[in-house]
Formats: sequence, structure tokens, C-alpha cells
Amino acid sequence: MKTIIEPFRIKAVEPIFFTTEDQRAQKLKEVGYNLFGLKAEDVIIDLLTDSGTSAMSAMQWAGIMNGDESYAGSRSFYRFEETIKKITGLTHIIPTHQGRAAEKILFSIVGGEGQIIPNNTHFDTTRANIEFSGAEAIDFLNENGKKPDFIADFKGNMDVEKLRSFLAENAEKVPLVMLTITNNSGGGQPVSMENIRQVSEVCREFQKPFFLDACRFAENAYFIKIREHGYDKKSILEICQEMFSYADGMTMSAKKDALVNIGGFLALNDEDLAQKCRNVLVVTEGFPTYGGLAGRDLEAIAQGLEEILDESYLHYRIRTIAYLGEKLVEAGVPLILPTGGHAVYLDAGKFCEHIPNYEFPGQAIACALYLKGGIRACEIGSVMFGKYNENGKTVSPDLELVRLAIPRRVYTQSHIDYVVEVIIEVFQEREKLKGYKIVKEPPMLRHFTAEFAEL
Repeated sequence: MKTIIEPFRIKAVEPIFFTTEDQRAQKLKEVGYNLFGLKAEDVIIDLLTDSGTSAMSAMQWAGIMNGDESYAGSRSFYRFEETIKKITGLTHIIPTHQGRAAEKILFSIVGGEGQIIPNNTHFDTTRANIEFSGAEAIDFLNENGKKPDFIADFKGNMDVEKLRSFLAENAEKVPLVMLTITNNSGGGQPVSMENIRQVSEVCREFQKPFFLDACRFAENAYFIKIREHGYDKKSILEICQEMFSYADGMTMSAKKDALVNIGGFLALNDEDLAQKCRNVLVVTEGFPTYGGLAGRDLEAIAQGLEEILDESYLHYRIRTIAYLGEKLVEAGVPLILPTGGHAVYLDAGKFCEHIPNYEFPGQAIACALYLKGGIRACEIGSVMFGKYNENGKTVSPDLELVRLAIPRRVYTQSHIDYVVEVIIEVFQEREKLKGYKIVKEPPMLRHFTAEFAEL
């Protein structure tokens, strides 16, 4: 059938509270035009992030009731560990309260002054944890990935030759190489199995550990199945197992593809590095068999990791994102194309060509979407990744984007149709939008708490 239906039934609901445009204008002003500052009850459709916003299944809720809360040696930990080992083949499984905790532990050990961590594109917390350690985060995204409307199957790929050239000159400064699947900052674009294999081979050539930032590994595996030659007959589990076979380790926010509201883990093969990570874990997170999580959370993660491998779910998931993108393209709205796995990314630079990067066009669009229809989205551009040069001028990233991240198993087609309607109205009135300036900001991850003023 042409109609793709949700592969689940809804058995619990949560009310949405509706606000007026005048009320939303006042609320925007109160939070300094930073959508992170809004109360969730004041948002009609929340597309700020897909992290920790999933609806859990009946089996996950059952697992929560079955969680073993023993301080050490919890039964729930061993189910968690067994499930991750089955999918990844990695030896040492270290639970953490979320993905950024795994990053903090890893980079506090391998990072530091003078160290450099390459990636296809680091996301915000990864970059922040690397830089907090004193190291430098650099990106080697392939050239096609920098062209918003260029159609290619795997625009999240790393530029392998740039990586090889960089390692040839700087190998002694690189403690490990990372690859983010799917590439969140690059538009949610997938990475091919061939690219994963090639990056792994370069790492072997220079004897560097290879880590995956694997928050959305199952969505990436589904793209490989439908787009890469030789994988159409393989199961999602088999594709995942091959992806991880090329890696020495991974960081994971379980709040994405494990379909839970909290949790993460670090998984790796190096026994010495694993012991160092556990030492930090015990000081900062908790005992190695709970790592800052309740037993019920470990149960929910284990169940979620099994459910995410369901091909019918992934088909529905990816098709939902594509549906939103198709409706917007029909109306002429500029996007990152093709649509990725977890979000639609508006090309803010083209959407608001009259607003320069240093006046944050993505922030202008995000505020306008909330004002028009109560939709909360996330700027991914000069607010999130902009730097200041020696003259105090903003140095912008390659792309100015607004991410519309779709929570898993939360919204129906009518919700998505409403989102389409709001975006199109804002786009049709885009010339009225004004830029913003930052009036207050923290030294790191400023997009979470900065305050703005409309110009």
C-alpha cells in the first residue's frame, strides 16, 4: 500500500495545551528569545530534539517494573550488557547516565592540550567535551555533504583522503578518530558501510583507535540496507554487526536509537582504556554495573535496543521524515536534501537570504516558527557552532540550519501536516523576519542558555 501506517497502536496519551500568538510573543520575550528556555507546556509541537523524547513501548514499561535495583551486579545490567555485546561485538560495556557522560569520560582520558580528534562532523556535546579537555575537534566532511540541495546517498561520509593526509602529518597528536552515524550536524545524513570500512582501514594504517558516535546507528543501518549495493537482503542486526566490527569502540546516547528517556554507554575493546574509563566512572557516575542509571533504566535500554532493530519500525521512521521533507519541497522551502534519518533541516541561509550569518538567520526562523504555530525547533548554525576571531567577529560554520527533530513514536501524520502548514506560512512571510544579536552567553555550549535581542 502507498500509505505507510505507524507499526504500533497508541495506548496512552498526553494532552497538548494550545497558546495564542500573543501569548507566545510574550513568552519568547521572557526567555530572551532562546527556545531552550521555554516551558514544555507552552510548546504545541516540540521538535527541539529527538533525544530522550521517545514514547516507550509496553514492553519497555514492563521492563521498568522488572528492573533490578541492586547496587552491584544487577540482573538488569547483565541483560543490558548482553544486548549491547550482541549488536556491537565490543568487549567492555560501561553504562553512563547519558551520551555526553560517555564523551566526558573518554576525552578526559585521551584528550588534553595538543591533542586533535578528527570526525566527519562533531556534534555539540562531543565538540564541547573535546575542547573542555584542552584538545581540538576538527571535521573532515566530504564535499557533497557541504552542498545542501545536492542529492547523494551518503552525504554524511568522512573525506577519507583528507583524513589520511592529516594523519600523515599529525599522527602523533591524534589519540583516536571518530565517525558520527548518522551525521547529525551535517543534516542527519547517513554514512555508508564502504566509508566506515575505509576510515577503519586508514586508522589501522596509522595505528589509531577508531570510535563510532553511534547515537543513531540503527537509522544509519537502514539507509545502508536501502541504498548501498549488497545489503538489501541483510537484516538490520547483521548490518549493525558489520558496522561495529570495523570499530574499536563507541559512545552512545541511548536517548536516541535505544528509545528511552535517559541513559547512555561507552563500549570498547581496549582493556587498559576500559579500566581507566571505569575508574573515572566510579568517581563521577557510579558503580560499573549501574553507571548513574537505575536498574529499570538499564532494562528499558536493553528492550529499546531490541525494538530499534525492527525493520518495519525503521521503514515507518525514515518515511515519516521523508514525508515532511517532500511537503516542504513542494512549497519551495529550501532544505538539506535528501532528508536524513531523524530530522528535517531547513537551509536557513537560503530561507532568509536577507539576514547575514552574524545576525543568526536560523535563530530568526526558529523564533518565527514558535511565534506562528507554537513549534519549537533548534538552530544549528552560527549560534551553536559559531566562533569569535581575534577581532571579536563571528566565524560561521559551513551551513546555517534549523533542525526539526522528530521524537520517536510520539507524533501522528496530522501533527506533521500541521508542522508543514506553519513552516510554509513562515516561509511565505520570510522577508519580514529580522536578525538577532546575542546579549548574554556562557563560554561553552552557548545555544542552551544564551539570551538574544531582535534587531
